[in-house]
Amino acid sequence: MADNWSATDNYLTDVLIGDDPALSSALEANAAAELPPIDVSAPQGKFLHLLARIRGARRVLEIGTLGGYSTIWLARAVGESGRVVTLEYERKHAEVARANLDRAGVGDRVDIRVGPALDSLPGLVDEDPFDLVFIDADKENTSNYVRAALGLSRPGTVIVVDNVVRAGTIVDQGSDDERVRASRDVLELLAREPRLDATALQTVGSKGWDGFALAVVTG
Repeated sequence: MADNWSATDNYLTDVLIGDDPALSSALEANAAAELPPIDVSAPQGKFLHLLARIRGARRVLEIGTLGGYSTIWLARAVGESGRVVTLEYERKHAEVARANLDRAGVGDRVDIRVGPALDSLPGLVDEDPFDLVFIDADKENTSNYVRAALGLSRPGTVIVVDNVVRAGTIVDQGSDDERVRASRDVLELLAREPRLDATALQTVGSKGWDGFALAVVTG
């Protein structure tokens, strides 16, 4: 079944996205630098790109840069006058991402801030609010990231949280996996937070069985 998921992702990529040298080079550079192969898939990256364009996003916050693959998609979406702020814990990852972004021709619209995201987020409070926030970092802090994102948002801001389904293990209320508990916590937070209207979707593909949550700030 997983082979079929990957083959379908490859087909969708070929038909709807095609060859993209900048994105291919980024993945090759990430592999050469031995970064973990946990980037979003090409269809997922295009989904984020289109979501940002639909929103008309000019300021995007990304929590979890890795090698900048998803960052390239988001930076293309905001356009030359837009800005992406992306937070990355590992300096090595940030350096690889910077080279990938510059090679893709979008480096001038991306601000990479290195260090624990929970330390970097308070420094964004005095800046303009973000139109879209993409959260794809250490799963144990996901709820904390959503709370911080709320303080950096305005009505209409879109918040996307990746990896919330975890191969269906979120249905196990007694799981001792911290990432599973974190996914359940963030979904319950999205449900009870009066300033958010949210849903979640399961996904299958080259990245396996997972899913994402999607929320809009209502007030």
